[in-house]
Amino acid sequence: MSDVNIKPLGDRCVVRPLTDEEAGTVSASGIIIPDNVNKEKPGQGVVVAVGAGKWDEDGAKRIPMEVKIGDRIVFSKYGFDELKVKDTEYYIVGEASILAVLD
Repeated sequence: MSDVNIKPLGDRCVVRPLTDEEAGTVSASGIIIPDNVNKEKPGQGVVVAVGAGKWDEDGAKRIPMEVKIGDRIVFSKYGFDELKVKDTEYYIVGEASILAVLD
């Protein structure tokens, strides 16, 4: 992360939610698309920090995270915790709540 030092634990990652322009909720001409259009869609963001991963069932080996810093992801709309640091909003998302990595 650039100027924020957050280290997520286990199989969690820190995500910066996309801005309206990045997410496509503002058209190229500046028209704002209403929230009710996007209400039930999953969230999108950019991974800014990742944890070390979770332990396997035996507790002997750590399973690494499938996402990495810089990945643009889609995550469950209700599968995160909010965190605000220096006027910037971040989400802490568990790997089980990550639905996809976008190219």
